[in-house]
Amino acid sequence: MQRRALARAALAAALLPRFAIAQSYPSRPIRYVVPVAAGGGADMIGRTVTELWGRQLNQTFVVENISGGGGVVACQNILQAKPDGYALLQGYVATHGTNPATRKVSYDPVRDFTPIGLIGATPNVLVVNTAVPAKNVQEFVDFVKRNPGKISYGTAGQGSLTHLTMELFKQQTGAFMVHIPYRGIAPAIIDLLAGQTQAMFPGLAAALPHLRAGKMRALAITGKTRSPQLPDVPTLEELGFRNFDAMQWYGCVGPAGMPADVVKRLNDTLNTVLKAPELAEKFAGEAVDPQPMTPEQFGQYIRSEIARWGALAKARNIHLDD
Repeated sequence: MQRRALARAALAAALLPRFAIAQSYPSRPIRYVVPVAAGGGADMIGRTVTELWGRQLNQTFVVENISGGGGVVACQNILQAKPDGYALLQGYVATHGTNPATRKVSYDPVRDFTPIGLIGATPNVLVVNTAVPAKNVQEFVDFVKRNPGKISYGTAGQGSLTHLTMELFKQQTGAFMVHIPYRGIAPAIIDLLAGQTQAMFPGLAAALPHLRAGKMRALAITGKTRSPQLPDVPTLEELGFRNFDAMQWYGCVGPAGMPADVVKRLNDTLNTVLKAPELAEKFAGEAVDPQPMTPEQFGQYIRSEIARWGALAKARNIHLDD
């Protein structure tokens, strides 16, 4: 009896520090790493979310921009942090989707992280230069097939979501287009507008100003539903394409091994923020739709994204380490 009592006491002592952390969390500012340079859409999303999130937690978030390697540098930084909830990463489709699918990265996107929750997502939109004589997707596919090797598409870089989405489109249509990778989406759009390339799959937020100005034409978008920003533009899914629910998404993860109670507190408060009208209004400028999830749902979402893009990369022989 005495031995069992001692064992229970030892177990309680071992659990006490973790329980105490969960009960008092957060007691100091939380470092929130955004894996891109300051000033862009992803940075705005991180700063908007953390401002409102901090109010829910009655604590300050300190946003830190760590760019490099398509998010790899930021991921490595977070993996060196204690899994106590005071260091979080804004993971996104590159860090936990397309990069692990197309190249060797110095982390495991599943085992090395604790999923907190999805923040939101925005569709990609199939656009063409206005000189392209196509008003819908079928006309565009016919146009490409009539001009083999003469049509090119721009992307934000090898292995980016803009690249893989077009490769998925090519796979399902059998249409051949020449890939022109750029260092970022902005120069790719400039060349599309100038007629140097004919098509691309930018994020909706990047395309909207040019679509509204009539400088490019939208043929279809990714996602399960039409965008309120482009209500007359069909989704590729409704046109009969498969697996085109793919989106540019943003979420929050921490180092592996975070206490379950801390994860729950973070997820509960994050999901409250995502339902706030104030956040939806600010996200509308980036065409981002808030999407609350449980940690378990978000973890499964990450695994499905890696599987989706990994299968495509294998089928299209896209291996960026070669």
